[in-house]
Amino acid sequence: MNWNFLFFVNSALLGVGLAMDAFSVSLANGMNEKHMKKSRMAYIAGVYGFFQFLMPMVGWVCVHTIVQIFGQFQKFIPWIALVLLLYIGGSMIKESITGGEEDDEVKKLSFAVLMMQGIATSIDALSVGFTIAEYGLIMAVVCSLIVAVVTFIICETGLYLGKTLGTKLAGKADILGGVILIGIGIEIFVKGVFF
Repeated sequence: MNWNFLFFVNSALLGVGLAMDAFSVSLANGMNEKHMKKSRMAYIAGVYGFFQFLMPMVGWVCVHTIVQIFGQFQKFIPWIALVLLLYIGGSMIKESITGGEEDDEVKKLSFAVLMMQGIATSIDALSVGFTIAEYGLIMAVVCSLIVAVVTFIICETGLYLGKTLGTKLAGKADILGGVILIGIGIEIFVKGVFF
């Protein structure tokens, strides 16, 4: 692959495709945390962008070093994403139903949950390492950086929209957010196992 306009367009489109799961999770997080500050929104979007950068690079490294091990691991990717997102989404729904009115500090996304979301929404990007395997290291890094920037922008948008919708939906936001996360987990699982 050469450094040309098509390389940058393909990388950006790859970023859009990979960011859709993170966008939906961002929407749910924005609905869950209605008074989120801009700095926190940037932090959350940055975490998703980081994982969307990291996973294709891990896949690229695996293709160039330990292909056999990665080939065996790839079949577990949909299962991992399903379990993580079912757990996170189920927890959101359970807390919404049993928790009653909680103060906004309690509803904030914890670091551990944010890391699990980052991994769950980007784990399918591991396989992108196969598609960019023909790239040299610098091109793979640039492609992954473009994916990360696109993901950051899309997630910022999702957080803002979720925050806006969350204010209007009040108590229903947690349930809707949990259902969205469970739906994403099922979608990743179905695509990974059956297609």
